[in-house]
Parts: sequence; structure tokens; C-alpha cells
Amino acid sequence: MHHDVVVIGGGAGGLELAARLGRNLGRRAGPRRVLLVDRSVFHIWKPTLHEVAAGTLDSHQEGLSYTVLARRNHFGFTLGELRGLDTANRTLKLGAIHDEHGKLLVPERSLSYRWLVLAIGSGSNFFGTPGAEHAYVLEQTADAERFRRHLQAAFTRSAFAADKRLGIVIVGGGATGVELSAELIEAHQETLASLDTENAFRLDLTIVEAAPRILAGLPERISAQAKTALERKQVRVMVDTRVQGLQPDRLVTSQGEIPADLIVWAAGIKAAEANAGLGLATTKANQFIVNEKLETSVPGVYALGDCAACPWGGKGNEGRWVPSRAQAAHQQASFLYATLKSLLHERAPSGTFRYKDFGSLVSLGENKGVGNLMGGLGGRNFFVEGLLAKWMYMSLHLMHHRAILGTSGTFVLALARLLQRRVSGRLKLH
Repeated sequence: MHHDVVVIGGGAGGLELAARLGRNLGRRAGPRRVLLVDRSVFHIWKPTLHEVAAGTLDSHQEGLSYTVLARRNHFGFTLGELRGLDTANRTLKLGAIHDEHGKLLVPERSLSYRWLVLAIGSGSNFFGTPGAEHAYVLEQTADAERFRRHLQAAFTRSAFAADKRLGIVIVGGGATGVELSAELIEAHQETLASLDTENAFRLDLTIVEAAPRILAGLPERISAQAKTALERKQVRVMVDTRVQGLQPDRLVTSQGEIPADLIVWAAGIKAAEANAGLGLATTKANQFIVNEKLETSVPGVYALGDCAACPWGGKGNEGRWVPSRAQAAHQQASFLYATLKSLLHERAPSGTFRYKDFGSLVSLGENKGVGNLMGGLGGRNFFVEGLLAKWMYMSLHLMHHRAILGTSGTFVLALARLLQRRVSGRLKLH
């Protein structure tokens, strides 16, 4: 099987790239020339995984089928996971697919390509911490669903326990950890509203961060606002605290032990170990090193998103890497779209990739958020908070859907989900 462009990974950047290329080539040529490969059958925007984990977002309503998206956007799709790469012959190998009982569904396959785009994301970095297997992670939809099931079981158990208490510890005070804590507070409140007063239980929620403050990659003002908002919600925020080990019922830190019924690891990013064996130059974190055209060490092979170590570029950013954020993947997908569109139409591509930081927004619950917009209103930094920040945060999600569904499709989908939430409630309990 041969395609001109093969995109491995249907995350925010990979899916947007395949959709734009497919629409450009049209209904007849698109599916034949552009192929998207992903190990899941449906797409969910990764920044919403913390909501899936807390149960405040239903992944089955939020998820979009890759086959439907492929048909609407005129690209090909196949289920699979990258297992090998032969850059000399421009071929790659996809692993076999088995059902839940281990029965073979699809044998191992080989694909040939003219240009390859790697958008396979990244995973968690445990930094060699002992006992890491006791922690939950939020790398994929399956991880978030697994945590949600155990969270609901823990809610039920705590409601009938003698001490009426549930302890949850989140390791990592970045955006994922902060947003997850806010969603867990809301999930707890929704649960209490449906319980008898005799079954009400307390949620002891702790964020552990090794840096001097949470949201260390954002301006200090944003960090302070988020910390204040979390503490008002009775979240314990521990900074300058190193994790020394994990046990089934507790977290061992430099400031003592913290009892925990559930531990979530949301600290550090590291790409897959298998990346180092694909014949491409990688960093110590297994990210593919790319140049200013997002090309790896092998011509014709590109990388974008969390799996790519991309130089930031521009004055004052020498030696810095583009951060692992959804906006970076979106910008890289737009750049590669222009590059590959030129190549597909037999034109020489031009320009180099320059990342622009438009700021960051952090959700702190249903009607709250904080953020800063770079280079926008009010000088270099325009700070937003409260309901305005929350609405702007939600608009980023809608912008992603608009790139793959179009304006009308996004409007219909948003309306359908709003009506469904009004009928079924905010919290998924099954």
C-alpha cells in the first residue's frame, strides 16, 4: 500500500494536517494520496483528557470517529501503530491488531510513502521514581477512562466508609495537574448533590510540585491566581516538594508521607523509548530533532507536536525548544500543510517555521479560568481571568473542531452536546 503523504498519529496536529491536505486534494485524489494512521478508532482533543478522567466530559460524546472524519475531509485512514521504519526504502511497518481476547484481527502490514509525518505525541516522564506503577497517567483516552472508573468506585466506597474520606494526590503542578484538580472538585460536588446527607464524604486533594510554584512555565501572576483559586476550593498545594517514591496507599515526598487512595502522575513529558530505534536523531527525552522546516535528520521525514524537538527560533529564543502545547502542534500543522501542499503540486516549498506564543489559558472549573495573551491587548501581556478566561479556553476547543469539521459542523456538534448535558447532567456516572 502506497500513499504520497502518511501521517502517523491523529492528535490535534496530525489530524488537522491530514484533514487540510485531504480537502485540498479533493474527494477523488485525497483518500488515495493522504493516509492517517492512529491506534485508536476515534479522536479526542488531548487537552480535555482531564475532564474525561474526572467524569465531567463523556468521551463517547466528545470523541469523533476517524473514519467519519476521513470521509468528510477526503483522506484515507487505517488503524495501526508504528513498529518499524526503513527510511532508505521509504517504508514503514504497522503492528498486528488483536481483539480483547488476543485473537488476530489484522496482521502486521507494510506501507510505502513519499513523505512521512510523525505526530505520535509523548508520554509521562517518571524520572526513575520507584513505585511509579502505582500511579495513574493521562496520556490517552483509555488512561482517562480507566482513572474515571476507579474514581467512581472510590467515590462509592468513600460514601459508605467509616471515615467518610477520599484522598487523591496529583504529582505535577502544570496545566494538566491544576485543571484536573479543579475538575475533581466539581465531580465531588456533583456527587455529593446526589447522595444522602449520611453518605457525604470529604475529598482531600493535594497537588505536589517540585518547582517553587505551580504553573512554573507561565507568568508568576498566573501562578499566584491559580494557587489562590485552588486553595479557596480546599486544595492543598505543596511546592518545593520532591517525590521520593510511590506506594499503593501513599506518596513519599521530601516533606513527609501523604496518604492517598488514588495517585495521578502529571509531571514531566517523555516521548516513547521506541523512537530512538527508528533511525532518526533524537534527544535524551526521545523526541525527534527537527530543523527550521520541521524535517528530521532524514530528508522527507517530518515531525510535529510533542514528539518533535523543534528550535524556537527568533531573536531572544536561541537555544530554546518549542514548548509541548496544543497551540504549537496547531502552528506546526499549518506550516507543514503549506510545505506538503507545495510538494504535492510539484512546487518548491518556501519559508521556515517560527513559533509564536499567543499565551496560555488554564481552566479552574466550570465558570473560572486564568490566562495571559501574549502580544495582544494591553501591551505585551494581557491578563484575563474568571468567566472571560473560561469562555476563551472553551473557544480553543471549538477552533480545533472548526479545523476538522467546518463552521456549520462545529456549531451543530456544540449545540447537540449542550442539549445532551442539560438532559443527562454534567457528571458521567456509568
